[in-house]
Amino acid sequence: MLLCIDIGNTNIVLGVYRGEELVTHWRVATAHNRMPDEYAILLLQLFSYSGHDPTTLRGVAISSVVPPLTGTFTELSETYLGLTPLVVDAGVRTGVRIRYDNPREVGADRVVNAVAAYQLYGGPACIVDFGTATTFDAISTEGDYLGGAIAPGIRISAEALFTRTAKLPRIDLVRPPRAIGSNTVQSMQSGILFGYVGLVEGMVARFRAELGADMRVVGTGGLAEVIARETTVIEAVDPWLTLKGLRMIYEMNR
Repeated sequence: MLLCIDIGNTNIVLGVYRGEELVTHWRVATAHNRMPDEYAILLLQLFSYSGHDPTTLRGVAISSVVPPLTGTFTELSETYLGLTPLVVDAGVRTGVRIRYDNPREVGADRVVNAVAAYQLYGGPACIVDFGTATTFDAISTEGDYLGGAIAPGIRISAEALFTRTAKLPRIDLVRPPRAIGSNTVQSMQSGILFGYVGLVEGMVARFRAELGADMRVVGTGGLAEVIARETTVIEAVDPWLTLKGLRMIYEMNR
């Protein structure tokens, strides 16, 4: 089996593959000061709870946008699993040509998503990843990574309204009954949810104007389904896109 680890700024998503089948997955909070031993205890408990045996793992693949935790999980893998992980970086074969001015600036998760999206959905494509930041990534017809756009994430924006204003409350990100809110909470929910729908639709339209009318749009990340329900521009929602890409890259580098 293969353990895939996607280390993000807010969450760490882990998935176990048997061949091409994702047999179990977990999402835990990113804790920058947690030690390898602490993450190891958590990981082994998750394996125990799910009924899977970590000694059957034959590989580990890591995508990380948090450099300190890259080392943490590398040490965990080597010490507790006896496996040297494949860490996606500039030296790893991905099959995707990076057309960025400086390819090293592109986050590993964005490259991994590009690999999976092109293999599964073809190109040209726009990947919208609703993470800590909301990212838009462009893939050419030939599968090249062309670049993209980065916007504040939905939760960051909602939290900013609460922390940077005197009278606005912290809200749950749920759909309000209408765009015109009848109270403060509904008004904030409308601005955040429907405002982000407008952001997505506007950015997708601009990407389509540059990539062509046949561009596919794939949504991923924790809030992809919430946004996709409010718009027709997201054609596919793939919550495990990054894990799928990690598995594909691991197979390329065996």
